[in-house]
Amino acid sequence: MGNGKIINDPVFGFIKIPGGVLMDIVDHPLMQRLRHIKQLGLASIVYPGAQHTRFQHSLGAYWLMNEAVMTLAQKGIFIFDSEAEAIKAAILMHDIGHGPYSHVLEHTLLNGVSHEDVSLMMMEQINRENGGCLNLALNIFKNQYPKRFLHQLISSQLDMDRLDYLRRDSFFTGVSEGNIGSARIIKMLNVVDDKLVVDSKGIYSIENYLISRRLMYWQVYLHKTTVATEKMLVNLLLRAKWLFQQGKQLFATPSLRYFLVNNVDADFFQNHPEALQQYGLLDDADIHCSIKEWTKDNDKVLSLLARNMVSRQTFKVEVHEQPISEERIQLLEDTLMQETGVNRDEVKYLYHISTIQKDMYDLDDDHITILYKDGSMKDITEASEILNVSLLSKKIRKYYLCYHR
Repeated sequence: MGNGKIINDPVFGFIKIPGGVLMDIVDHPLMQRLRHIKQLGLASIVYPGAQHTRFQHSLGAYWLMNEAVMTLAQKGIFIFDSEAEAIKAAILMHDIGHGPYSHVLEHTLLNGVSHEDVSLMMMEQINRENGGCLNLALNIFKNQYPKRFLHQLISSQLDMDRLDYLRRDSFFTGVSEGNIGSARIIKMLNVVDDKLVVDSKGIYSIENYLISRRLMYWQVYLHKTTVATEKMLVNLLLRAKWLFQQGKQLFATPSLRYFLVNNVDADFFQNHPEALQQYGLLDDADIHCSIKEWTKDNDKVLSLLARNMVSRQTFKVEVHEQPISEERIQLLEDTLMQETGVNRDEVKYLYHISTIQKDMYDLDDDHITILYKDGSMKDITEASEILNVSLLSKKIRKYYLCYHR
């Protein structure tokens, strides 16, 4: 192993990281930061066992990528050693730009900058620090490499990212419906015409995977209490940001303060190199310790929301099939103002309206293609006996009204 390591993972067992560039990535401070960012953000409000981290997920996705490379090699799909190392490096770093509490920062402290954008900036930084040895990994990650199926292993409807997080999140939440057969799915992978396909013997595992993904989204990722808590945190951070920009002196860790004081968007990142450095220092602890201090602040809205976060007094949730009416919103605002004593400008922080939609299978994305022994191929929507295209691609839309109890 040289300078490599063996890591004991509760989901997949022993994961070997060889010495060299892959070990350098794992040891990099930007990767190690992921140890302090929960994979499921605020889902632990509902599922106390959901304490696993983005770092664990990255290692799991790396392990699955190892398995996928070996499987394809055994089926005669030629992958150069340099390509294999590159896709393993890319999957290790695919979530490196995630901020604290999952996607919360993307809607509050960053404007028009996704975690994928930040991941790419961080990958480019690590590449520069390592003399350009990750050029191939970056090209594959950005889908700019001729072998398209390599990118599909990193990002598609059947990538190693999804195969890990469904299995891992199921394990740590205890929601058994998400326990997919990732090992069998990987053994059934193949490549035809530079596209990732699945051997026909794996069709039942794919059906189970798609159903499990749907169940995990509505039962875990979009659980109404998790959504309500995230919206409360979003409003809390927006209030803190507004107060900072009015000149109020609030407690905040230096890295969090940077994003509360500045309006950070894509151009800001490009013109202020220190922005990425500050972002790389942010983790869940910055948010949590700041919230604890805000419970004592004299701003009524900020302290109220902070106390609710600390004591788990989450927003109440109403789930509707139709958009929330203006009359309902007006009535809610009047009630909240009367009960809490806040004014019309402040009451907007005490509720949140969200439209959430999700489907099992995106017909506009890379398709999941089933390969038969005679060489013919069908999309999963045609090949499955129990799933049909209208069911798979149906976008379920729900309207969440979350508000202070």
